[in-house]
Amino acid sequence: MVMQLKRNDFINFLRGIEEKWRKYWDRNRVYYAEPKPGKEKFFITIPYPYVSAPLHVGHGRTYTIGDIIARYKRMRGYNVFFPMAFHITGTPIEAVSWRIMHKDPDTLKLYRWYISFYVENPKKIEKILKTFSDPWSIVNFFSKHCIKDFKSIGLSIDWRHRFTTGDPEYNAFVTWQFRKLYEKGFIKKGKYPLLFCTSHKNAVGEDDILGGDEVKAQVIEFNLIKFKLVDEDIYLVAATLRPETLFGVTNVWVNPEADYVLVKVDGEKWIISEKAAFKLSYQDRKIEIVEKFKGEKLIGRKVYSPLDNRELLVLPAPFVDPNNASGIVYSVPAHAPYDWAALVDLKRNPEEAEKYGISASEIEAIQPISIIEIAGYSEYPAKDACEKHEVESQTDYEKLDRATEEIYKAEFYNGILKDNCGEFAGYRISDVKDKVIEEFRSRGFLDVMYEVTALKKPVICRCGGEVIAAILPDQWFIDYSNERWKQLARECLANMAIIPEFHRRLFEYTIEWLRERPCARKRGIGTKLPFDPEWIIESLSDSTIYMAFYTVIHQIKRHRIKADQLTESFWDYVLLGKGDREKVSKETGIPPKTLDKLRLHFEYWYPVDLRHTAPPHITNHLTFFIFHHAAIFDEDKWPRAISINAIVSGREGRKMSKSYGNIIPLADVSRKYSTDLYRLYISSDADIKTEMDWREARVAATAKNLQRFWETAIKIIELPNGKGRVNRIIDKWLTSKLNTKIKNATEHIENFEIRSAIFK
Repeated sequence: MVMQLKRNDFINFLRGIEEKWRKYWDRNRVYYAEPKPGKEKFFITIPYPYVSAPLHVGHGRTYTIGDIIARYKRMRGYNVFFPMAFHITGTPIEAVSWRIMHKDPDTLKLYRWYISFYVENPKKIEKILKTFSDPWSIVNFFSKHCIKDFKSIGLSIDWRHRFTTGDPEYNAFVTWQFRKLYEKGFIKKGKYPLLFCTSHKNAVGEDDILGGDEVKAQVIEFNLIKFKLVDEDIYLVAATLRPETLFGVTNVWVNPEADYVLVKVDGEKWIISEKAAFKLSYQDRKIEIVEKFKGEKLIGRKVYSPLDNRELLVLPAPFVDPNNASGIVYSVPAHAPYDWAALVDLKRNPEEAEKYGISASEIEAIQPISIIEIAGYSEYPAKDACEKHEVESQTDYEKLDRATEEIYKAEFYNGILKDNCGEFAGYRISDVKDKVIEEFRSRGFLDVMYEVTALKKPVICRCGGEVIAAILPDQWFIDYSNERWKQLARECLANMAIIPEFHRRLFEYTIEWLRERPCARKRGIGTKLPFDPEWIIESLSDSTIYMAFYTVIHQIKRHRIKADQLTESFWDYVLLGKGDREKVSKETGIPPKTLDKLRLHFEYWYPVDLRHTAPPHITNHLTFFIFHHAAIFDEDKWPRAISINAIVSGREGRKMSKSYGNIIPLADVSRKYSTDLYRLYISSDADIKTEMDWREARVAATAKNLQRFWETAIKIIELPNGKGRVNRIIDKWLTSKLNTKIKNATEHIENFEIRSAIFK
């Protein structure tokens, strides 16, 4: 007889079943994977978690969907290898440890909360928190509980292969990798712009930045246009990303409330914002501040246009951000929505200019200069965009940003320069922009500075320091601009499956724009750069081919091989099949049979059959993954596929964030829900292409459907076996229906349509 359970009783019933099978899987080593020559293998990896804090249900979506694929492949008869490790390199863990050591109240409060996910006793929480002044205590605490969390959501991982990226064996592996890249000419020293923390004075990467991949911080190049002050040998220096618009300049904007400086830059007198002078001091420029003053001092002054010596007024504009580039903007109201809005504001309110001694007639005399022809827009595209987006003033930032993006994109790709653009008239902007820059530079009025662009500014390092663009002497870079290497990456990508396929375009774009990337800094946890040990390899650069390390680390530990035995010739032999086995054995002290066993493990499991992760990794880790495999391994060891699921972006319509206190830690899955309920909900609420918003009402609906399914299954199990009646029409119909469902579900999972496999 079917048990009628209340919802909470049913959830508790599920938890009991789940715990039973978790113990069974562990006890019987169900997920241990060993090479089985002759049996088809499936090697799946998911990026190892950074263990500076607990993981939440958003992280769990990616790991669960990857686990569903791993389990499906096992059921299809594959020998599945699904390992996991822990990422600890870089500065984030050290930064947390430092803040705890110095009793930062916000950090202490946050980490008390984190520890409370696993420990109830307040005294024990405080005792554990004190140990976090040692970075390795943070690593050990969260990695231990990460294993429990992953087991609690049913991940079928072979934990024998776990390691941390700070382990000496891993250091030896990364050392070998970087020697290979250096030998191939893909690592070089030089001066290139990079992200830089002003607090700990080091280059930083995505993992070092608060918000990580979601912030999307990167360095961009601004063109600086020098406008000479009338009657003075001083230049107002305005920044732009569109130097071709200089042909339409009508005036110059400054923020009257901002702080500006007269500064000597490499001996030349410039006026820029105080913040710009600070940033330029980190960009290989000699900076000497002469005078500080407010922007209002400049308003009403006149400058010469560097193209034709027309006199232009310096006018007030609150929209000018002194923290962005030079803090000065030249105005092209015909083609820049912000400039159009600011000019309209002044004409509506001439008293704003009059208080600086500028007459209303002078403002009224300023008229837009149309320099770009573009289909679908009038003579003044900026005016059209402002009206379309209902811009009311220069402080309608969101509307103006949308208008600006629209116009800049349309003009760059489809705009034709008009007759008033000199030798560039008649050309498409996208075809001549670089030539315009070359021409302006040759005439002496164009310079450059570098700035940080991001979805959220200011960009902050995890240590609390501001991140700016800098140029450091003798910085080490990975040279992704190398054309020979780019071609290998293109070939590798072309031979890979990308799931969903629409992500391929972003991979292709990333391969093309990637250039020199700083790969080392002078602090943090990690591997020393083998050819310059003052430097430590940064945390994304050391995490590109570690999938190969998974294949052998278990055997390295089993045979008690020490890190100093893991020489370059060892890795060459085991991972590349190069060198003489007997010589390698003699050099390393590792028996020939052990070397062969390690080689067998690598040869059997490689290449990676599937790398599964989330979209933020495409423009960094995943593309590096492609580049580095193509550089180091033969083509038959290049990865075969990458699959990507969209993130869990929020909870109940609000972004999921620790600052809102609305994250659901993985530790709560088995306590507040159940493993099966969580896995069913997280994999069925949205397809992998779609971002997911965690909704408790939908979790409850999923629980209701799961209970209904269970009750139906029990009813069927308890029916008489129906001996001798299996040939009825209804039996044949049900059998056919079931076989069709199985066939369809198989096809859906093969296509990574997990939601469809559940519902259709």
